[in-house]
Amino acid sequence: MNTDPIADFLTRIRNAQSAGHKVVTIPSSKLKKEITKILFDQGYILSYKVDKDGNREIIKIALKYDDNNLPVIKKLERISKPGLRKYADVDNIPKVLNGLGTAILSTSKGVMTGKQARKENVGGEVLCYVY
Repeated sequence: MNTDPIADFLTRIRNAQSAGHKVVTIPSSKLKKEITKILFDQGYILSYKVDKDGNREIIKIALKYDDNNLPVIKKLERISKPGLRKYADVDNIPKVLNGLGTAILSTSKGVMTGKQARKENVGGEVLCYVY
């Protein structure tokens, strides 16, 4: 049993992309919805919607590919793991690929990108990197 739902979420997106799927379906949670929204806002995915599957919610994500049919997301990397949490205060929020990538943090003001966290002047748990 996978005890890390965020790692599972990222792996499902990676696997769907490497298999060339257009849409990936993932069991929903509040945190996963927030991360999905950030991926959408940052332009890493085409679109997403939250559906009901019986009595549980699922997130359907439309994956984005470039003109050469390569995935837009080059890498999805889990940083903070259940066994080893990684936190960053506002002065140490990582810059991913010199600012070209996105760090996703869980802060006291909600889930946000590293850029937003710097703007809001909050640190938090570094969930993952996307680029």
